[in-house]
Amino acid sequence: MRTLMKVSMPVEPANKAIQDGSLPKVLQAVIDELRPEASYFYAENGKRTGLFVFDLKEPSQIPSIVEPLFMHFNAGVELYPVMNAQDMKAGVDKAIRNAGHVLVAA
Repeated sequence: MRTLMKVSMPVEPANKAIQDGSLPKVLQAVIDELRPEASYFYAENGKRTGLFVFDLKEPSQIPSIVEPLFMHFNAGVELYPVMNAQDMKAGVDKAIRNAGHVLVAA
């Protein structure tokens, strides 16, 4: 399932990780594991933040993905199922086709 992961790193743990050289190493390990179709980095609410769009093959992957981020950066991690434009069109088309099968109570 295409998934968006948002990682927010508090300033102090991220500063420490930059100083000791672990921030780029841990992020690269996450990228190597996820092989994301896209990744972006920016500042949000005063925190270093990253967005990754990747294929979550099964929920059992979640701990191995997020634990290094929790442990190394005290990061907040959010995961969301997402769609691209083609997925959205297919879903809307299906919803329209199925609309005739749904009874709406007045």
